[in-house]
Amino acid sequence: MRLDKFVGEWCPELSRTHAQKLIADGYITVNNQSARPSLKLNPGDKISVIIPPPPPSHLVPEAIPLSIFYEDDDLMVIDKPAGLTVHPAPGHPTHTLVNAVLAHFPDLADIGDSPRPGIVHRLDKDTSGLVLVAKNRVAQANLSSQFKSHSVLKVYQALVKGKLSPERGVIEAALGRSPRNRKQMAVVSRGREARTEYRVIRYIGDYTLLEVLLETGRTHQIRVHLSAIGYPVVGDVTYGGKSPHLSRQFLHACRLGFSLPSTGEYVEFESELPADLKRALIDIA
Repeated sequence: MRLDKFVGEWCPELSRTHAQKLIADGYITVNNQSARPSLKLNPGDKISVIIPPPPPSHLVPEAIPLSIFYEDDDLMVIDKPAGLTVHPAPGHPTHTLVNAVLAHFPDLADIGDSPRPGIVHRLDKDTSGLVLVAKNRVAQANLSSQFKSHSVLKVYQALVKGKLSPERGVIEAALGRSPRNRKQMAVVSRGREARTEYRVIRYIGDYTLLEVLLETGRTHQIRVHLSAIGYPVVGDVTYGGKSPHLSRQFLHACRLGFSLPSTGEYVEFESELPADLKRALIDIA
């Protein structure tokens, strides 16, 4: 077995990426010698693991209102509003979901890699809906593993321009950075595998309301896939165009299902469309 895989299995609080970094930094040794993450272990090898304290966090708690659907000792399910970035990034150093969660749960600062403590998946800034946040390292590793194995249910509602046919379908197209604009994603031959299922909920004039199931979770996947087949998400100025009915894209993460890290019990949560998307449907009808 590889060293990084062994450490990840025996230290569930460490993700494989975190284990690889600790190996590279010399905190994990084999027979008192530094090693590579890919080193194949042999019977009798002695593995020493030192987990250093996390670096000081520069994240600032902010009293931003949160709509918490569910919370236990391991995690929170939050209904994120549109306009709120999930975690700090260049251009968005503050006023993020992470800052809001820190005000509710200060210990989050000691979890995972700063500046994204507790984050196991993301929604675009202008996509609303359900987001999962881990509250400890073991839960974060468990939930991250569920996302990597595609065992998490991720369902969205999207409104697209045009009458999409057939009423059920699968879009399979590899995604990667656009060669024309590095800030955008695109269908590219050497991109990462991406698969999106959709089902028509109803037709509204020249628009189609969809239920979309993500089997993979690539950046901007739904928006790029739907635009690529000629049905851009309404209000998506990046991959479609402006809409007189909305100031953001009509995309809402409406259902989220996963297994609780503590018990393995499968749970599922559902969020109804927010007010701005409901108004858009009324305006279009």
